[in-house]
Amino acid sequence: MARTALRLPTVLRTPLRRGRVEKTEPVAEPEPVVTEPVVAERKPLPLPIRLPIMLIAFVFMVAFAIALAKVTLEPSPASEALTHSNLRPGNSLKAYFDYGTVHDALKQIGGNVLLGLPFGVLVPVLAPRARGILQVLFLTALVMLMVELTQGALITGRAFDIDDVILNTAGALLGWLLLGRRLGRAVHARRPKVVQD
Repeated sequence: MARTALRLPTVLRTPLRRGRVEKTEPVAEPEPVVTEPVVAERKPLPLPIRLPIMLIAFVFMVAFAIALAKVTLEPSPASEALTHSNLRPGNSLKAYFDYGTVHDALKQIGGNVLLGLPFGVLVPVLAPRARGILQVLFLTALVMLMVELTQGALITGRAFDIDDVILNTAGALLGWLLLGRRLGRAVHARRPKVVQD
């Protein structure tokens, strides 16, 4: 009877030295293929529809700027003795409730919030690169800060009030959340970037 040689795998045939463990190279696994999720392409509105919307938004922005100037930059000599600048957030809000009626306080606060609302709605439509929430809030705060500085420095019977800037910016946030972001996306939809291999 002939004996057949049993062939052992290479790993078992490699002699091991006492006290040492033979290291074997790990087998490299293929890298997993990562595929990006398919994003539905959001197309911008056709130009014949987009242009009138932007034109209407521009007209509203001009009308708003005129109304803003009339409301905020008109001198008020009768209230000159009552005006004082406020650099501490919350001071004017507290004073509205402490020294006036709740109705007057809400009217003052609501008026300042409403004054910022158009920024949140119109900026995303007119400026596609500034349609994000941070850009809208920054732009609103900057414009309202300039208005308040002008009031405090040049307008009789008016004073700088940081609470007005905060309330105006809150109004812009509200306008952006309610309508601005949707209008901005509808008018200026971003096309997905095409990644070339």
